[in-house]
Amino acid sequence: MTDLAVHTPDAAPQDAPVLLLVGSGYRPYREYILAAVSKHYRLWLLDSAEATWQLAYCAGATRVDTRDAEAVREAALAVADSLPVVGVFTYDETQVVFCARLAQDLGLPGSPPEAVTNCRDKAATRAALAAAGVPQPASRTVATAEEALAAAEEIGYPVIVKARAMAASFGVVRADGPGDVAAAFATADGTEFMNLPRYPENVLVEEFLTGPEISVDAVVHDGRVMPTVIAHKRLGPEPYFEETGHDVDARDPLLADEELLDQLGRIHRALGFVSGATHSEFKLTPAGPRLVEVNARLGGDLIPYLGLLATGVDPTVAAAHVAAGREPDLTPKHRRAAAVRFLLPEGRCRTVEVVVHRDRFGPTIHETGTTAEPGDELALPPAAFLTRYAHVIAVGDDLDQVVADLREPERLVELRADVLPG
Repeated sequence: MTDLAVHTPDAAPQDAPVLLLVGSGYRPYREYILAAVSKHYRLWLLDSAEATWQLAYCAGATRVDTRDAEAVREAALAVADSLPVVGVFTYDETQVVFCARLAQDLGLPGSPPEAVTNCRDKAATRAALAAAGVPQPASRTVATAEEALAAAEEIGYPVIVKARAMAASFGVVRADGPGDVAAAFATADGTEFMNLPRYPENVLVEEFLTGPEISVDAVVHDGRVMPTVIAHKRLGPEPYFEETGHDVDARDPLLADEELLDQLGRIHRALGFVSGATHSEFKLTPAGPRLVEVNARLGGDLIPYLGLLATGVDPTVAAAHVAAGREPDLTPKHRRAAAVRFLLPEGRCRTVEVVVHRDRFGPTIHETGTTAEPGDELALPPAAFLTRYAHVIAVGDDLDQVVADLREPERLVELRADVLPG
């Protein structure tokens, strides 16, 4: 369930160009994208599940196993044979490489598949940036716990141990000393998420970067990298890196930071990424910005929605425009602050109910969403990742007020649950 402010849009006209949308995602976090983009393009959805809520925003849908690249390609060609398809659009991490190949096959805008692979594979990212001389943390690719220990000893503690091809901070662990490495490797190597690939050398051991962490969403048109949202990240309990919130300020001085923007451009050039949307994560270290990772898609966690609330410019529509080969207009309509908090359980439990206390809302609370139903089992990493029960969004003219109103989000949306053993 969600209270996200999504409404059935004024649909694009019947003669509007068509975007192939591959995968639709989890409704509470993704419906706003379909609602926005369908005002500008007719969407034809290719997805593994039968379309339901998506049909309010789509001109049509084809049910096809999105794990079968050839089946998706045939379905896409069938649509392109009868409709004016102008682009391939996805925000699904599991589909980005295939969609780049599909766009290439159809002669549609996009970055080369090799560039998208350079983003998807974190080891390939590091290799490309090293070859281009872009500053980044020390990184080693390993296949065993013994190799991970040797890499950690070489780099120096603490280190980050993470899976090479995962997403959403799944399986990312900090190891503070030799005794932590084996368990961290097992967590990283054993993590699975949405059928993302495994590699023979499946784990990265990397230098631990100090400083605040941010993400930069951008759209790229004809090689020009244009930031749309900078979000300051909040993290859950250590030693894991589960994201619990993001703060966005349209007046953020980082939007004009020459060093950050220079690195952002150099990173995209090194990876060969010339068209599409990206979500890059940086640590603001004492030595300057250092890339954590770059993803060839829109940011998750409602970050583009926060960007829209903060500036009046929709990053999801901008991403759709570049997918269609159009340069978007990113001129802000206003400059506000927006933030989200994701609510996690205190431990392993079974949901009884989630209660929204509107009488406790501060002046900037904008909306809430619940993502746990009665009977759902929730847990914290490493037992489970992304088992949130709700989120709260605040919007206002002053970031300090927004942050203050979100200081105790669990008082605003309360989880009532039965504690489970373990």
